[in-house]
Amino acid sequence: MVKIYTKTGDSGETSLFGGERLTKADLRIEAYGTVDELNAVLGVVRATRSVAPDGALEDLDAVLERIQQHLFVIGAELASPEGSVQGMPPTGASEVEELEKAIDLFESHLPELQQFILPGGDPLAAHLHLARCVCRRAERHVVALVEAQQTKVPQAVLIYLNRLGDLLFVMAREANRLADRADVPWSRDS
Repeated sequence: MVKIYTKTGDSGETSLFGGERLTKADLRIEAYGTVDELNAVLGVVRATRSVAPDGALEDLDAVLERIQQHLFVIGAELASPEGSVQGMPPTGASEVEELEKAIDLFESHLPELQQFILPGGDPLAAHLHLARCVCRRAERHVVALVEAQQTKVPQAVLIYLNRLGDLLFVMAREANRLADRADVPWSRDS
């Protein structure tokens, strides 16, 4: 049996693909750690139940599962000095296009957005808004990593995270619609 604890990180370092050791405060670790956090939040989203017509959440769940699967690829890309892992298809245009198709699909059910909205409404929508915020943080960490030029990061990873933030926003609105809840409008006067 393999033990879950290795004690190799007790000094504040961790290993990347290929064995290179870095401090756990390194930009690269922060980037893929936040992608992992996003994946965990999406797991919470998928576990959240909402009042919706039977089967109405299946499309959302199927898209979220594919995203969770792909976030592991992005984590591996960020943990690799070369920005890719042998034997694993890299993030590319097709993954970004899949997100764009999902945005278009879910957005087609929604009324046009006329004002800013607050995160909230149905619990599923609120969790999706939280996931969007964690996604944007992951995106910022990846941008910082790219700017520091510490490792190769495929441009498609940045585009994917940017589109994913957009998709999570649209999915939150769709979750409210399915639960027959209105988006919460922002009011300057409140």
